Amino acid sequence: MKNRLLAFTLLMFAALVPSIVFAEQRPERTIDEIKAEAIHRAEVGQYPLIGLDPADVKEAFDKIHTKDKDEWAAAFMAVADRYFNEAKSLEKTDPTKANADYIRAWRLYSFGRWPYPASPGKQQAYAKAIAAFLAHARFWDPPLEVVHIPFEGSEIIAYLRLPKNTDGPAPLVIAVNGLDSRKEDLSESFAAILPFGIGFLAVDGPGTGQAPIKVSENADRMLSRVIDYVQTRPEVDKNRIAVHGVSWGAYWATKLSIVERARLRGASAQSPPVDIFFQKDFLMNSLLGNREYLFDQVPALMNIFDGVKTVDDLAASLAKMSLVKQGLLGKPTTPMLVLAGVLDTQVPISDIYLLLGKGDVPKDAWINPQGGHLGRQVKVWPDPVIFKQVIIPWLVRTLDAQSTQK
Repeated sequence: MKNRLLAFTLLMFAALVPSIVFAEQRPERTIDEIKAEAIHRAEVGQYPLIGLDPADVKEAFDKIHTKDKDEWAAAFMAVADRYFNEAKSLEKTDPTKANADYIRAWRLYSFGRWPYPASPGKQQAYAKAIAAFLAHARFWDPPLEVVHIPFEGSEIIAYLRLPKNTDGPAPLVIAVNGLDSRKEDLSESFAAILPFGIGFLAVDGPGTGQAPIKVSENADRMLSRVIDYVQTRPEVDKNRIAVHGVSWGAYWATKLSIVERARLRGASAQSPPVDIFFQKDFLMNSLLGNREYLFDQVPALMNIFDGVKTVDDLAASLAKMSLVKQGLLGKPTTPMLVLAGVLDTQVPISDIYLLLGKGDVPKDAWINPQGGHLGRQVKVWPDPVIFKQVIIPWLVRTLDAQSTQK
């Protein structure tokens, strides 16, 4: 009996060893490791520090000595405040410099709240990021409109921008952010689609930013309400609406391509989680301590759900989100563009292949064999290049748009 008990104990221990060893080999980065990696990413233009000046990042880090969230936020706000205040003083005398300063302040404030506003200081940084972004957006032509869509006793706040010089209603892309990006980032990127006669509405996905609800199996209803809204706008061609999403936003884009198939012309999805991503093994062996993500990916994931306090809670909530378990994968879809990187450690490439092999219509795929999350490859396929060379052309074709450039 003792021998059998010992054998069983050893067997159970052996089964646990791989995950234990893996966790020990890949803990979360220390603050010094975060600093070094963040500065490197700023220098090479790598997410989440695209557009940040390495000198500004270094200046903020000089005041950060621990992982304290408020200390982090205060340091980045201090640098950003200088640019924001300078921008306000220059608006009338040097609007070009003022706009550049607002952009710089917005990006610094936004990194001050990254990956999510987990403390009072980070919440303040997020509020300041929104204010700086909207100050920057005041310089835009065509203008950005902040829209407030009533929703379940609250509201959905989104940014709408429509092209100029169009003949009749314009096609439109609903753009949905990822886990730690925000509608402000999407609005900055999607300015590039306006010259093609296409408008956009950028919205924070469930559980992120200013979204009124958290993630759940039926949280796509929030985005369905967004479709309701844009179809009421006379400036929008309700027969030419597409959706675009990155990472978690790509999950919603994929789901909408099924459940809102009748109302969408197409969906582009960049690294969409589908099934394996939502399984506990992937959470434990790939997401915990993930080094492709700068830091705190799992806490950021926990934050987008209601009532999730532990990793086990997160595993239970994630399991419900699988499109396979929801009985949706394999149903008819809109035309789709699916983008991914084979080396992605945050969304498994097996999820992408699974999606590509299901449904009723051919899908377009852009798979970078040397790419990580979203298909990114530093200096070869950075985010802006993928967006302008792959995503925009597909959306233009799918929406049958005409250039408004003179």
